[in-house]
Amino acid sequence: MRIAQVAPLTEAVPPKLYGGTERVVHWLTEELVALGHDVTLFASGDSRTSAKLDATWPKALRLDGAVRDPNALHMVMLERVRQKCDDEEFDFLHFHLDYYPFSLFFRQPTPFLTTLHGRLDLPEHQPVFTTFAKVPVISISNAQRRPVPQANWVQTIHHGLPEKLLTPQPVKPSYLAVLGRIAPEKGVDRAIKIATRCGLPLKIAAKVDRADQEYYDELICPLITGNPLVEYIGEISDREKPDFLSGAIALLVPIDWPEPFGLVMIEAMACGTPVIAYNRGSVPEIIDDGLTGFVVEDETSAVASVGRLSGLDRMAIRRQFEKRFTARRMALDYLAAYRGLMEAAKPRIKLVSSAE
Repeated sequence: MRIAQVAPLTEAVPPKLYGGTERVVHWLTEELVALGHDVTLFASGDSRTSAKLDATWPKALRLDGAVRDPNALHMVMLERVRQKCDDEEFDFLHFHLDYYPFSLFFRQPTPFLTTLHGRLDLPEHQPVFTTFAKVPVISISNAQRRPVPQANWVQTIHHGLPEKLLTPQPVKPSYLAVLGRIAPEKGVDRAIKIATRCGLPLKIAAKVDRADQEYYDELICPLITGNPLVEYIGEISDREKPDFLSGAIALLVPIDWPEPFGLVMIEAMACGTPVIAYNRGSVPEIIDDGLTGFVVEDETSAVASVGRLSGLDRMAIRRQFEKRFTARRMALDYLAAYRGLMEAAKPRIKLVSSAE
């Protein structure tokens, strides 16, 4: 199958550090190539891929300070894809750009779908999914669908990561962990309070976006400064994650927003590390309560769950990851969705009998 994967230009594919969507696109693309498909990846020029790379811009936009209007470059990329469709270069198009492709690509014949990677509960999303109610979309959790039931949901496909990318390491777990990004909705302040109440060390491996710098300076930094239990490490790479996560008693995910998926949860599970996460968004779909971690309602129940961690089997957590959240499983699910939409797009041939 000739497949186009169309990624955001914000980060390279895969990203150098933080970047959930681009990381998932990379894993999916590599699996599709390994399965024998002809894949073209539309992404920034500093991306690394086994597929054919079609680069709209030489550098990931987050790292390119000269770019002030990223929408302009995404419009150019979409037009490049459309022109190649005119030349019939692809059997299927897979977009990872939210609603940006909807209007343009609904008007052309090549079958396509869009995986929605973000939150969908904002008021302005309602007219988008009402207007484009026939555009095929994939959800990354069932919870993500709730605000826009009018959308044309084809399937829910949970993310997966390469089976051997993150593996359990032979280290003794000795601290609680936070991984990802420091922002109000991520609840790092709550993680610090949970760890402090438990009297356990907390290591925070997370980036601070420019938009969240004030939040970090005013709320998070004072909670870290002078607290002997808390260590702020900063942003880490995939190479550093196995040791970091394997060394954690548990990963804390005390979020306060409708999390569409939460890659950090399956990254922890890949290392055999249990997750304690607030019952928001996708969490109860991803965490098997009592097996791979605990789904909790608040700070008090999170603290209580820390005392129950010794009853969990870290190898069983790893096995559950292998069963549910590998990149190969994700790729096979997407191929089934592609084929279903391609079949539906075939022109129906009317059989005319000799009597007519």
